[in-house]
Amino acid sequence: MSKNSSRQAGRHFLQIPGPTLVPDRVVRAMSAPIIDHRGPEFAKIAKKALEGIKTIFKTTNPVIIYTATGTGAWEGALVNTLSAGDKVLMVETGQFASLWKKMAERIGLKPEFITTDWRHGIDPKAVEAKLKEDKNKEIKAVCVLHNETSTGALTPIAEIRKAIDAAGHPALLMVDTISSLASADYRHDEWGVDVSVGGAQKGLMLPPGMSFNAVSDKALKANETAKLPKSFYAWDEMLNMNKVGFFPYTPATQMLYGLNEGIAMLHEEGLDNVFARHARLAEATRRAVKAWGLENLNKNEKQASPTITAILLPEGHDADKYRALALDTFNIAYGASFGAYAGKYFRIGHLGDTNDGTIIGALGITEMALQLAGVPIKKGGVQAAVDYLTSAHAQGSRAAAE
Repeated sequence: MSKNSSRQAGRHFLQIPGPTLVPDRVVRAMSAPIIDHRGPEFAKIAKKALEGIKTIFKTTNPVIIYTATGTGAWEGALVNTLSAGDKVLMVETGQFASLWKKMAERIGLKPEFITTDWRHGIDPKAVEAKLKEDKNKEIKAVCVLHNETSTGALTPIAEIRKAIDAAGHPALLMVDTISSLASADYRHDEWGVDVSVGGAQKGLMLPPGMSFNAVSDKALKANETAKLPKSFYAWDEMLNMNKVGFFPYTPATQMLYGLNEGIAMLHEEGLDNVFARHARLAEATRRAVKAWGLENLNKNEKQASPTITAILLPEGHDADKYRALALDTFNIAYGASFGAYAGKYFRIGHLGDTNDGTIIGALGITEMALQLAGVPIKKGGVQAAVDYLTSAHAQGSRAAAE
C-alpha cells in the first residue's frame, strides 16, 4: 500500500484458519429482529438449531450449545465429566493441544502429556501403549485434537478409538474438532467419541462466540459423578431447558439464526461435497508449496489437514515480518506461528465458505509476496495448483457423465 494512502482497494484476503468469512446469507439471517428468548417463536428456532447441529456432528445424542468460544467448550467437556485429581492423557500435537493441557492443569486435573516434535501428528500406537501402562485404570479421559490448527495435522479419530479399545481401557474419548467440524468428515457416534468439542467460527461459517459439546451416553453417565465445579458450563441444566427449546440463561439469540442458516447451506451443498471441496483446496495448496520448493511443517502426509497448511520458511527468513509485508502490500492475512517454531512459519487457511478461485487468488498473492520478501522460491506454485484443480474438475466431470 502506498505510504500516502489510508485505504486499500479491493477485498481483504482473510486466509487465517478461522474465524472464516461469514457468508452474506448468514449475515442476513443474523440481522433478524431480536425476539423474546423465552417466547414460543424462539423455542422453534432453538429446537431447529439443537436438532440441526446433530447432523453436523453425525450423532443422535444431545449437543450442548454454549455462548462461548471453543475454549469454553473445552472447559465444558472437562468439568462435566471429571473430578479434581483425575488423570487425563493428552498429546502434544501443537499449540492448541498444549493450551488444552494447560487448562486441565489449572482446573485441578493431572495431564499425562505425550510429547512430539509438532511435525508428525498423533501416533495411535503411542496412545495405546500409554493406556496399557495404566494398569490401575487411573486415566479417566483421552483428549486429542481432530485437527491441530497450529501445525496442519489431522488425527485419525477412528484409529484412536481402536487404540483405546485395544488397550482394554475405560477412559472417555474427548475430541476437539473446532477447526475441522463441517470441513472434514467427522462421525461422533460411529467413531465412539464421548465428548466432541466444536466451534462456530470456522467450518460452520459464523462469527466467534458459539461452541458445542456433543455427548455420548457414557459421558452423560460420567457427568452424574463428576465433582469439578461448574455452573455456566453445567450440562444438566442445559439439557433440561433444551428439551423445551430454551436455555438456562440468555443465549446468543442472533447466532442461533445464523447457525440454522449455516447448517442449511452445508446440507444444500451436501456434506460429502463440502468435505471433497476442502480436500481439493488443501491438495492444491500443498502442491503450490511443493512447487515453490518450500516445506510443509507437517511431515506426515497421511495426516495432512484439509483446512490449514503451515508453511516453513528457509533459515534466515522471519515469518512474522513476511506476514506483515504481505498484509501491508497485498491486504492478505495469514495465521501466525507458535512454540519452538515461532517466527519460522505462516499458515494458510483454506476452509469455510471458500472456493477454487479464492484459493488461487490467495496463492497468487502468496507467490508475489514471497518473491517481494526475498524468500528463495521456484516460480510456478500457482500454476501447479491450477493444473491440479483443472485435473480434479475434469475427472469429476467425467465421473458424473459415466
